[in-house]
Amino acid sequence: MNIKSLLARPFAGFIYNKIKKEAKTAVQDQEAILLSLIKDAKNTEFGKEHHFSNINSYEEFKQAVPIRDYEGFKDYINLIKQGQQNVLWKGKPIYFAKTSGTTSGVKYIPITKDSISNHINGARNALLCYIAETGKTSFTSGRMIFLSGSPELERVGDIPTGRLSGIVNHHIPSYLKANQLPSFETNCIEDWETKLSKVIEETIDKNMTLVGGIPPWMQMYFDKVSETKQKPISEIFPNLSLLVQGGVNFEPYKSKLFDTIGKKIDYIELFPASEGFFAFQDSQSEEGLLLNTNSGIFFEFIPSAEIFNPNPTRLSLRDVKMDENYALIINSNAGLWGYNIGDTVKFVSISPYRLVVTGRIKHFISAFGEHVISEEVDYALLKAAREENINITEFTVAPYISDNSDTKSYHEWFIEFENVPDNIKSFTDKIDANLREKNVYYDDLVGGNILGKLHINIIRKNGFIDYMKSIGKLGGQNKVPRLSNDRSIADAMLPYIIQ
Repeated sequence: MNIKSLLARPFAGFIYNKIKKEAKTAVQDQEAILLSLIKDAKNTEFGKEHHFSNINSYEEFKQAVPIRDYEGFKDYINLIKQGQQNVLWKGKPIYFAKTSGTTSGVKYIPITKDSISNHINGARNALLCYIAETGKTSFTSGRMIFLSGSPELERVGDIPTGRLSGIVNHHIPSYLKANQLPSFETNCIEDWETKLSKVIEETIDKNMTLVGGIPPWMQMYFDKVSETKQKPISEIFPNLSLLVQGGVNFEPYKSKLFDTIGKKIDYIELFPASEGFFAFQDSQSEEGLLLNTNSGIFFEFIPSAEIFNPNPTRLSLRDVKMDENYALIINSNAGLWGYNIGDTVKFVSISPYRLVVTGRIKHFISAFGEHVISEEVDYALLKAAREENINITEFTVAPYISDNSDTKSYHEWFIEFENVPDNIKSFTDKIDANLREKNVYYDDLVGGNILGKLHINIIRKNGFIDYMKSIGKLGGQNKVPRLSNDRSIADAMLPYIIQ
């Protein structure tokens, strides 16, 4: 055991105990954070416009501050770009996190000197909880992949601007810098395939103990390393013991990843975004991610069915219930107020408050009134895949609306299999039955002969990778949407069908 491993344990225990203690006072902490945020921002442009000086409770806050997405903040962001101070938060942001929006084009999310610690400490705390709970520290003595967007920053309105992962790369603690791969120069490469080749070149002969990234990226990395060495990953990196991932549901990728690695290893799931670090897996034995309730963010929750209502129900942490889908709303010391981040979550525990991410607000299918969500689609596919020992590489689902009275409309699935089912009809029937079990509206439509049974298109090997490359979104944090309520992705996938 090296000195770094020895020092990690007492520090991990200290942070772990602090997090456990704070989890017991989450509701009180959240209520105090809201009042503190309001007080600190009362003299900002936003605070004055929304009469923060007169707000003394959550009920008054809800009356004063409406729900907005990024479009509702663009005018304020433009003022910051023009050099104005005290717009959304006191002073000026120290960074803009640059990210792509579905409808807004490029988004510039403020990060302030008060909010930066939320982004930096989230992943650190997840790793420390893992050490404290399991006692495992060996990964700290090997090399770790911290893949990021380019750490080279541009200036927008004289504010350093870049991808969040590139910004955070500048704040990796010095005690981890020596273990970090790839190099700064490689992280600066913009072209994904060139970057991946350099990452492999720099890591393939190293003692890799931790790999972090979104699951599709990790799968591409492991596939290419294994192909280069003609060995399973467990032989190439015998000390690899931990994966750190976030951004998508891990379940559809887990089986294939572990097959490629050659064994099951521990993993930690995170819930980060440019707008904040919201939750992390604090336990290897409990379901869900612990909500980050004492880190400068006040959370609100809107029942997902009401998110598009003019006056939806808004709940604080005190009033949430288990097993209900909520749209996640944040108010933060980055200057985001009533901000709809676009994700839906469900609590699996309220003592402490642990949740799972169930999908994106805009990722659903309701072309026929069924309102199928990502969680239901994941369940339907994974249950069938487990029963038949099938590994899924990637998939997406869209509605097919028939213009022929003799043909029913249906849900069209595009699936890239690691191993194709022997009987695709039987596999299709199982997924359809599972989805009917999960969604009563879908069940009624199929049972009432209004919708036909779902249809599966088999996508050729690397079809999704080639599709993402064709639209300039290969690699990094880019993900294929699991669900679309239109045919834009589905029609683009048609050339990749093999059956």
